Amino acid sequence: MVKTIKTFGFIMVGIAAIVMVGGIMTIWISGVEDGMPVSTDSRAIYSGTNTSSVSLMFNVYSGEQYIPDILSALKEGNATATFFIGGCWADKNEEVLKAIARDGHEIGSHGYLHRDHSKLDYDANYKEMSVAHTLLKMILGIDVTLFAPPSGAFSTVTLDAAEAMGYKTVLWTQGKDTVDWRDHDTALIIERATKNIKGGDLILMHPTANTAEALPEIIKQISANGLTLSSVSDTL
Repeated sequence: MVKTIKTFGFIMVGIAAIVMVGGIMTIWISGVEDGMPVSTDSRAIYSGTNTSSVSLMFNVYSGEQYIPDILSALKEGNATATFFIGGCWADKNEEVLKAIARDGHEIGSHGYLHRDHSKLDYDANYKEMSVAHTLLKMILGIDVTLFAPPSGAFSTVTLDAAEAMGYKTVLWTQGKDTVDWRDHDTALIIERATKNIKGGDLILMHPTANTAEALPEIIKQISANGLTLSSVSDTL
């Protein structure tokens, strides 16, 4: 862990400079309420084409204490999920990240810091992605191929930078944001995740206590609809 932090010390100096120049010093809490406009740019992905599967997507910048229960529920439900990992979180939680990967779940990027990518220029967008990409590869030995912009905030230059990184930019299906980061209500999380479920849906979640509690029922209801819970790449 110490070795990783030292390795990334010089990179984070550059990140800090970008943040200061942009005047954006706040790291946001992940998630926004559903209902934001859908981009007409085809590079922004809101659903998949696989009509037999759906994907649970966990955006991770916190909540590591709930991940073991989430992994247990996924294993018991024979479900595969995609975890979009914030680089600064990964830097402090290597073993938890490795446990997610060992269980066979897909890993995507959530940038390094939790920044508003719609307000960043191309270089700042690219830096956020490339630093996180390098760190995830150092820890897991893989090149991630998916990017989920924090809070679902992005611009054309975000999509340009993601494309240059070889990423697909993934959002969530309209109506499938559980807003679990804000609404700590197990029944409500279940309803939002499963209401009018259909193949190709991408369901947004976060590691919270109520999400971990809701997950077994979510998996049960989705499976009862004849759908498989697969990685985002499989659902796309």
